[in-house]
Amino acid sequence: MDFKPEAQNALKKKVSLPVVGGILGAAALFGLVNNSVLMTDAGYTYVHQNNLTGDLDVFNQPGIHFRMPFLSKITKYDQVITVSYGNTTGEDFYQRLPPIQVRFADTYVGEIPVTFRFKLSQDPEAIIKMHREFRNNSNLIDALLVKNARNVTVITATQYTGEEFFQGGLNQFKSKLGDQLRDGIYMTERRQVEVEQIDLAPVGVNQNNSNQLQRTQQLVWKTVPMLDAQGNPKRQDNPLRQYGIAVTQVTIGDPKPEGQLDKLLTDKKRLVADRIRAIQEQETSKAQAETEQLRKEIQRTREVQDAQRNKELAIISQQKEVEVARQIAEREIVEVEKNKRLAEVDKEKELAIAEANLAIQKANALSAEYEAKAILAKGRAEAEILKAKYDAYGANRDVYLAELNRDVSTALYNNLKNYHVEMPKNYFGGEGGKMTTNLDVITGFGALGILEQNEKLANQVKQ
Repeated sequence: MDFKPEAQNALKKKVSLPVVGGILGAAALFGLVNNSVLMTDAGYTYVHQNNLTGDLDVFNQPGIHFRMPFLSKITKYDQVITVSYGNTTGEDFYQRLPPIQVRFADTYVGEIPVTFRFKLSQDPEAIIKMHREFRNNSNLIDALLVKNARNVTVITATQYTGEEFFQGGLNQFKSKLGDQLRDGIYMTERRQVEVEQIDLAPVGVNQNNSNQLQRTQQLVWKTVPMLDAQGNPKRQDNPLRQYGIAVTQVTIGDPKPEGQLDKLLTDKKRLVADRIRAIQEQETSKAQAETEQLRKEIQRTREVQDAQRNKELAIISQQKEVEVARQIAEREIVEVEKNKRLAEVDKEKELAIAEANLAIQKANALSAEYEAKAILAKGRAEAEILKAKYDAYGANRDVYLAELNRDVSTALYNNLKNYHVEMPKNYFGGEGGKMTTNLDVITGFGALGILEQNEKLANQVKQ
C-alpha cells in the first residue's frame, strides 16, 4: 500500500513524540538523581554549598551524601598538597614553579629548589573558613601556600651569609625554614654581627695534618631574630594556623649560587686544594725524614742492643770463669782439708800405735827387767852355791870358774839371743868393795840396753 510523502511525515511525528518525551523524562530523572547524590573519594575534602539555604557542609571521608539538586555547589580540595619549586617533573601547575631566588645577608644571590607538603585540617569549621576566603583549591594553593612558602624561604635566607649557607649551613637552614612555616616567622632586626668562620689554617712547618683549622671573626650585616624574656624568638602570626593547615615535610634540593659567589667558592676550593697539596708534600717530606730518622734510631737501638748483648755475654763468660775458678779453689781447699784431716788422722793413728807400742815396750821392759832380776837372783843364788862349792873346793877354783862361765854363757845365749848387747857405758861396783861376778855385769848391761831402746822408740813416735 503506497502512502504519499505528506502522510508518511505525519505518521513519523505521531510515533516520535512519545519516544522523545520518554527519553527526555528519563534524562531529567537521571539528572535529578545525579544532582541529589554526592559520592566522595579518599584523599579529598568536599565543601557542599546549599544555594537555597546558604548552608555549607564539609565531607572529608569517602561515601555517598545527599545534596540539594540543581541548587547546590561542590568544591573539592586536596587533603595533602605538595608545592614544589624547581621540580619540573610534576603535572600540576603548582609543581612547575621555578626555584626560589633568595638574597643572603652578604648580598649574594642564590636559587634554592625546595618542596613543601601541606596537610589540610579535618575540622569542618577551619575548612569552611578557608573555603570562604579562597573559594577553591587553586586559589588556596596560589594565594596562600605558594606565596607563604616563598616568603618564609626568602626571609629565612636573610639570616645566613652566602658562604655560610653553601659551606655547611644547609641543614640548619632547612630546620629553621620548617620551624617558621609551622610556628610563625621570626620577628627580626637587621644589625651588624660578628660571624665566626672556621677555615683551613695557612700552611706552616709545624702543622700536624693537612686539615688543621683556624677560627676567624668577620663582621657582617644579618637579619637576627628578636628574643623574648625567656630567650625564645619572637614570632609573627602564622597564616596557616588559623586554617589548621600543617606543614608535614620540607625537602631542599641542590641549591645554586650566583656566578660571583660560585667563583668565590670555587677559588676557595682551589686554594684549599693547593694548600692541602702543599701540606701533603710537606707531610710527605716530613714523613720521609721521620722514617729515615726512625730507621737510624732502629739501627742505633739494634747496635746498642747488640753491644749490650755482647757485654752481657762477656760478663756471663767472666762470671762463669770466676765461678769455675771458685769451684776449683773450693775443691782444692776441700782436698787440702781432706788431706790435712787424713794426715791428722794418720798421725793420730800412728801416735795411738806408738803409745800402744810404748806401753807394750814398757811392759816388755818391765817384764824383761823382772825376768833379768829373777835370773840375776837365781844366778846369785847359784853363784853363792857355787861360791860355797868353790870355796869348798878351794883347790880347784879355776876349774870350777871356767865351767861356771861356760854354763852362764850357754844360758845367756839361750835367753838373750834376741837382744843386741852393746858395750856397757856404766859400771856396776860390788858390794863392800868386792868385785862382782860376770853374771851380774852382763845382766845389768842387758837391762839397761832394753830400757834405752824403748825410750828411743817412744821419742820417735812422739816426733
